[in-house]
Amino acid sequence: MRFSMDIEKNYLIVKLEGELDHHTSEEVRKQIDTLYYDNNLLNMVLDLRKLNFMDSSGIGLIMGRYKNCKERGGNIALVSTNSTIDRILKMSGLLKIINVYPSIEEAINV
Repeated sequence: MRFSMDIEKNYLIVKLEGELDHHTSEEVRKQIDTLYYDNNLLNMVLDLRKLNFMDSSGIGLIMGRYKNCKERGGNIALVSTNSTIDRILKMSGLLKIINVYPSIEEAINV
C-alpha cells in the first residue's frame, strides 16, 4: 500500500494505491486523521483509482472518515474509475451516502 496526501482548497486529498486491507488500513487511518485534524480541515477526497483491492477494513476506513467530515460540517467525496472497487462500494452501500467522481478536480469543484 502506498498513499500520498495533499491539501487543496480546504480539502485533504488522499491518493491510495495498491491494497487497502486489514494489514494497511490502520496506518493509513492514523496518518489521514493526523493531517486532517492538525490542519483543521473540513473536507476530504479519497482517490481510489489506483487501488486494486479493498476489504471490509477499507470500507471501515471510508465510513470513519465520512463520519469525521460530517461531524465537522464538511463533506467527503470518492474518486474512482475502477470497476472492481466500484463494485465493492456499491455492495457496501457507500454509494448511497458518498458521491463518487471521475476526477479530483470534479470532486473539489462541486
